Amino acid sequence: MPVKNFHKSAENEKLDQRSKYLRGLILRALKNSNKGHCGSSFSMLEIIRVLYDSIMKFDHKDPTFDARDRLVVGPGWAALALYSVLADKGFFKINELDKYVNNNALLGGCIETRVPGVEATTGACGHGLPISVGIALAQKIKQTPVKVFSIVGDGEHGEGSIWEAAISASKNKLNNLCVIVDFNKIQCSGFFEDVSGFKNLVNKWESFGFVVKQVNGHNINDLEKIFSSFPYSKTKPTVIICHTIMSKGFHFAENNPYWHWVGKINNERLDQMEAAIASDKK
Repeated sequence: MPVKNFHKSAENEKLDQRSKYLRGLILRALKNSNKGHCGSSFSMLEIIRVLYDSIMKFDHKDPTFDARDRLVVGPGWAALALYSVLADKGFFKINELDKYVNNNALLGGCIETRVPGVEATTGACGHGLPISVGIALAQKIKQTPVKVFSIVGDGEHGEGSIWEAAISASKNKLNNLCVIVDFNKIQCSGFFEDVSGFKNLVNKWESFGFVVKQVNGHNINDLEKIFSSFPYSKTKPTVIICHTIMSKGFHFAENNPYWHWVGKINNERLDQMEAAIASDKK
């Protein structure tokens, strides 16, 4: 399927009630902070939802038990996507979202390991994947069945550490590593293709020795199918390019670079966001 069709199908994808509910949890946090990285939090939400709902082994009562699968979210600024799911799964009380970024609050603006369920402190571009490679290599040496999922933002592809980590993953045959690209086509300074100049992510990752798959990053059934089939090789790591929409679910903000980070969200805009997710429209 051509890339443009993946993007179009992601644009047209309607959100089910669970996806709307999780967006509502994010809005609880935004009501307190009136600011945040909205765009990528809403673009990767279905990815994280499916991993926790259907794919990964975890125990919210014992977040560090050895046999758990690991998820490292490299775009630590998209913290609200992960926080909403962790709260929903019982890693911490949902009302912690109402204190988001307050002084001495549990939940800060970027992902931190002090939050139960978080595997790595991230937010500096390019750090999440190298950490994931180290975790996957350790599990490989110990010969465990643990799977390591590592979300990478498309803008992070401009960091050399991403490709150094990719070389290491391929060289060490880390078939237990699944890199997930939140490919919403937008990074902090503009559209991905304009800023980074990449024309074909599939060819790039294949050239580094990865099995490459693509999927509509908002279609729950397709995400469940593609993740449940991992690993795809006995000798190669995998990358799944998830075609997503910046600020998915909010028609006035979708595909708009402005919403990568919003420093002031007033009550009128928050009301508009609540109305959008309550609507049956896409």
